Amino acid sequence: MKLEIIRKTIGGILLVSLVSLIFFQPMRQFFCLPKSITVFEGQKYTFKVAAPVSAALVSKDSTISLEQDKNSVTLNASEQGKDEMILEFAGIPVKKVDVNVLKDFRVIPGGQSIGVKLNTVGVLVVGHHLVNTEEGKKSPGELAGIKVGDIITEINGNKIEKMTDVAPYVQEAGKDGKPLDLVISRDSGKFKTKLIPLKEKGEENYKLGLYIRDSAAGIGTMTFYHPQSRKYGALGHVISDMDTKQPIVVEDGQIVRSTVTSIEKGSNGDPGEKLARFSNDREIVGNIKKNSPFGIFGELKKELKNGILDKPLPIALSHQVKEGPAKILTVVNNDKVEEFNVEIVSTIPQKFPATKGMVIKVTDPRLLEKTGGIVQGMSGSPIIQNGKLIGAVTHVFVNDPTSGYGVHIEWMLNEAGINIYETPKNKAS
Repeated sequence: MKLEIIRKTIGGILLVSLVSLIFFQPMRQFFCLPKSITVFEGQKYTFKVAAPVSAALVSKDSTISLEQDKNSVTLNASEQGKDEMILEFAGIPVKKVDVNVLKDFRVIPGGQSIGVKLNTVGVLVVGHHLVNTEEGKKSPGELAGIKVGDIITEINGNKIEKMTDVAPYVQEAGKDGKPLDLVISRDSGKFKTKLIPLKEKGEENYKLGLYIRDSAAGIGTMTFYHPQSRKYGALGHVISDMDTKQPIVVEDGQIVRSTVTSIEKGSNGDPGEKLARFSNDREIVGNIKKNSPFGIFGELKKELKNGILDKPLPIALSHQVKEGPAKILTVVNNDKVEEFNVEIVSTIPQKFPATKGMVIKVTDPRLLEKTGGIVQGMSGSPIIQNGKLIGAVTHVFVNDPTSGYGVHIEWMLNEAGINIYETPKNKAS
């Protein structure tokens, strides 16, 4: 009995000690510090510590140096490499942190208003149409099992690229009384089906009973341009078809310059919109190779200048973004890129790609007066904090147009096919 009481007493003391240790400030700092820290050449990384905590690097010839005072430790990264940092509590090693220093990386921020034209893979089905035949109203497409959002990629073994490719097959099959052999692309995969075109009562032409489209157009904002590779990123979110609400599967596309003609100001429950037109010369300034949840990506034929910040800027990884003041570059009048103040309300240090990494709030009185906050067409506007490109504006909050989401720049660069994570040389001995 006494032994049981002693065991419980000791257990209770250990539990209280453990809880006390967890809530002890220096120990909380150990738990909060990540297992690895990544910075770029020439950058610093500072984290808070309490007096009993000290830090040391494993390598004796490290390219990284440490500065420490009573309240913080600062990593100074002079060149590309990696090392290990040991944190000690009262002289006892308690945590190891991997430190990676990436090669200096810079991109040119955008802010320009761009016109976007996407060409789909095949033709997109955006609706069903009932054909008024002698036997009644029918939709051949619906009877063939074709759904809104499907893409017709082949007819009778031939590749379909645009709407004008479809009509000759439909008329020929209707006159011959033969069904069309279609290849349909759907989210779940590709499948084949047969479709018998029908003739409208009192007309000569045969019909599919489908509404189709082969391209889409709109406007957005350029986010960044990488001069070495000529790759760019824009919009910060996927382009979806306005009828099907599904992401557009891109065959190719083009971007052109655009001019903002007016602004429909946003209000609670009613997001505003930039109204713009494509440039008069319709000169193609770049291609579109990818339409992803993180924006559109491709290569520029020529360098685009924003007129106020045309020098390459360093970037910030998601864990380096801080709550507080920032700026965005965007166009609200003609083609003039301007700088406006915003606030990073919250930010998530993401380990894996995700579209909603920041919440931002427009604080600039000029922009609030002009637009009411974030409006459609502003997506892709680059966000800059402390001289670094940290991300892009993506979505507006419907019930609060002054606020919205932003995406971290590292995920847009990844989607553009730009590798910023070159494996550093191991300096640890």
